[in-house]
Amino acid sequence: MNPDAERSRVRGLQIVSTKLVEGILAGNYRSVFKGQGIEFDEVREYVQTDDARLIDWNVSSRLGGVFTKTFREEREITLFLVVDVSPSVFADSRRHTAERLLSLLSFAAIQNSDRAGAVFFTDRIEKWIPPRKGKSHAMRLMGDMLRFRPTGRGSDLGLALRASGEALKRRGIVFILSDFKTGGYQRELLILGRKHDVIALRISSPADEEFPEAGLAYLEDPETRNVLLSAGMSEKFRQEYAGFRQARRRQWLRDCGRLGISVVEISTLDDPGEKLTQFFKRRGKRRGA
Repeated sequence: MNPDAERSRVRGLQIVSTKLVEGILAGNYRSVFKGQGIEFDEVREYVQTDDARLIDWNVSSRLGGVFTKTFREEREITLFLVVDVSPSVFADSRRHTAERLLSLLSFAAIQNSDRAGAVFFTDRIEKWIPPRKGKSHAMRLMGDMLRFRPTGRGSDLGLALRASGEALKRRGIVFILSDFKTGGYQRELLILGRKHDVIALRISSPADEEFPEAGLAYLEDPETRNVLLSAGMSEKFRQEYAGFRQARRRQWLRDCGRLGISVVEISTLDDPGEKLTQFFKRRGKRRGA
């Protein structure tokens, strides 16, 4: 992509994302992600309505009275995006869906004065963007996504989750953008979900669920380069394919449910902004926001 085309696409994503965030997405984002915990504020004199368990006995002994610790809600949120840039995602329209999701979430975080960062991964860590604030940083995230050309071919989600968990010291929001056509990451997902609020955004295309009715065709795996001869004209083949894909999807949903991970399924035919807004509204109602 030449520099002029890149700047034009970044600008287009910025305009669309800003309008949506300012219109409907930001309010839902703020109502759901109000702050992920409490932090120490000050020590003051104890009153009868205070919780005795919060008395600071060290301070009390030094000052000759009874003093208690007070806390306030931690307002600043770190939003971190774990972005699958393997060929199975970056090879078709899934990439455009991932780009829009990244831009929407980045601008929602910036609009809320939160920090946003990302890791791009294949079978390795391709790029690490530390969380920061500000519009220019959101623009950088979008620009990096648009111009990115991965070097790896596989997909090691477990590695990306482990690296994210080790780097993010304070509790935050982690969105995973992937087609989840990989395995061996459940343990890392469980560990990450214990500390952070993790949301899995599964990006799919219509071909993932139904094989097109066609003649004999050679199919190439974009990650392994393995080639398979398919028989799309066979109804039995198409039924078996659909059954296999549905079984994999159900297992993925069960795994996420068992691990306490929220999920959003987004097709390349969907409007990413609408799907995110629906998710935030549902979650806000469950939490009484």
